[in-house]
Amino acid sequence: MLLLAAAFLVAFVLLLYMVSPLISPKPLALPGAHVVVTGGSSGIGKCIAIECYKQGAFITLVARNEDKLLQAKKEIEKHSINDKQVVLCISVDVSQDYSQVENVIKQAQEKLGPVDMLVNCAGMSLSGKFEDLEVSTFERLMSVNYLGSVYPSRAVITTMKERRVGRIVFVSSQAGQLGLFGFTAYSSSKFAIRGLAEALQMEVKPYNVYVTVAYPPDTDTPGFAEENKTKPLETRLISETTSVCKPEQVAKQIVKDAIVVTMGLFRTIALFYLGSFDSIVRRCMMQRARSEIADKTA
Repeated sequence: MLLLAAAFLVAFVLLLYMVSPLISPKPLALPGAHVVVTGGSSGIGKCIAIECYKQGAFITLVARNEDKLLQAKKEIEKHSINDKQVVLCISVDVSQDYSQVENVIKQAQEKLGPVDMLVNCAGMSLSGKFEDLEVSTFERLMSVNYLGSVYPSRAVITTMKERRVGRIVFVSSQAGQLGLFGFTAYSSSKFAIRGLAEALQMEVKPYNVYVTVAYPPDTDTPGFAEENKTKPLETRLISETTSVCKPEQVAKQIVKDAIVVTMGLFRTIALFYLGSFDSIVRRCMMQRARSEIADKTA
């Protein structure tokens, strides 16, 4: 009897694993779409912008360094497929002041139309042993990596829900799935993104807005080179056991809406519960809509 129950559980988990791609959101058509990329002046962000531009998208690049933004703009424009495409550059720190972020998103939408896809790629990494890291390092990484994704997402979500179309992409890290030596500050900020994305997805799915998370491994970017300067010996040795990816490869995966994640047992079982929770959200949404109609006709 126990073996039968175990076999049933394994079969159930395998079935969920097999159908999970079928319930994933469909890719957004990029020709003519307005794509906003934070952290778009270098590394993965710039490569994502190039990949989207190659497919006919209009791009808004958001980053702090204006000179790097202009350099990235020139590089991206080389990949245009028609003369109508535009690359807009906006210099702002997406982690400091929500009102500033909200204003620049409004500016971008006034010039290029509503945001169809937001890619949250702004981020940074600092490593070190827990007791050696300054408390300010934890605050800084949480601000840049977490709030730097919250603010732009909050600025676009209302319009996406009203239009009932949109995609929000969070670029996390493998360190956002697995805590590693030396990454107590960095991993926690990236784990936070996963929680944000999963909770947000449940809220916006009924409005045809989809949230995806990318978990890229070590990638050959300026940020990775900077990160290597502060890695403890143990962290460096762990990093050396894995290969370093090219940012162009990672960008292609993200644009194709591939979530770079290995589906674990508990994560797979969670799909069953997520489906049930989605049904509850839809029912509440329908009840609220009926109540609003009843109030208007009363």
